Amino acid sequence: MHELLVLAVAVVALMGATTVVAGLVGRMLRRLEIALAVASAAIAFFAMLFVGAEVVMRYAFNSPIPGHLEGSELLMPIIVFLALSYTQSMRGHVGMDLFLDSLPSRAKLYATMGTLLISIFVCAVLAWFSAKNAWQLWQYDDVTMSPPYFKTWPSGAAVAVGYALICLRMYVQLLHLWNPDRFPANEPDSGGFHAVE
Repeated sequence: MHELLVLAVAVVALMGATTVVAGLVGRMLRRLEIALAVASAAIAFFAMLFVGAEVVMRYAFNSPIPGHLEGSELLMPIIVFLALSYTQSMRGHVGMDLFLDSLPSRAKLYATMGTLLISIFVCAVLAWFSAKNAWQLWQYDDVTMSPPYFKTWPSGAAVAVGYALICLRMYVQLLHLWNPDRFPANEPDSGGFHAVE
């Protein structure tokens, strides 16, 4: 419980620091999100080629690629979590907004801001514990159970990075909702966060 309290204080302090330089953070975050989304797409393409090559090697040459299952499983979190923040900025996550759509615009704004704030703290907890797990995997030099013994910590690190960046993206969106004139959306082709349009 003590660790969660310290994490909450750290998140609030980081939110305050981010507010001071929100414009710069938003622009840098946008560039980073695009780069990570491109990397995620490239890794997904590689995974597709890897699995395709394994199928050909297994059925055409009766010589499966060692570690193909573990390798593709380790690529999945990297593919998903590197693009998590970018997807949030593009408003690409599935949302249940039936209740929100029935609210008056002011209540909708506050509900969206409250949801973002709760989501920031939940994702911060997930980022923290994912980072601790990735660190532990790196310290133990953890590898898969079968040859060629892939390292597992990059997948854990991708989860932590993805959650940390989505926290930052949601906070930039929260600031934009709070004061759109002072805090730009820093989203592609966007006049603001979708929930209050």
